[in-house]
Amino acid sequence: MSERPSVGVGVIIRKGDHVLLMKRQNSHGGGTWSMPGGHLEYGESPEECAIREAEEEVGVLITDLTFCTITNDIFEKEGKHYVTLWMEGTYASGEARAKSAREMSEVGWFSWSALPTPRFLPLEHLLSQGYILGKED
Repeated sequence: MSERPSVGVGVIIRKGDHVLLMKRQNSHGGGTWSMPGGHLEYGESPEECAIREAEEEVGVLITDLTFCTITNDIFEKEGKHYVTLWMEGTYASGEARAKSAREMSEVGWFSWSALPTPRFLPLEHLLSQGYILGKED
């Protein structure tokens, strides 16, 4: 187990009352549904990371980014600890697709009130905090 947590950025990509999710594979949380996201890189802002990850993972451009919350995500079995910075953005353009078949098996738009299961641990933590989609509107 790493002695220090890693910093991840989770990206809530909103299109009306729907959000874009991907089904993870070949990584921790394999087989679970997750928001796009990834590691914050040196010198990168959370906003820049969110924009980069949305394009790299699912091929969409996002705008109107806002900070949402932080979750503390400890993956006991894998010996990983992440502090996840959650950003919410609005879908702007692009066709949502799984850009890396190695990292994800599916991508889809889901109603916030009917998110699929099983869910990735950081997403479970986000929901357990009572996060409300688009609460800044």
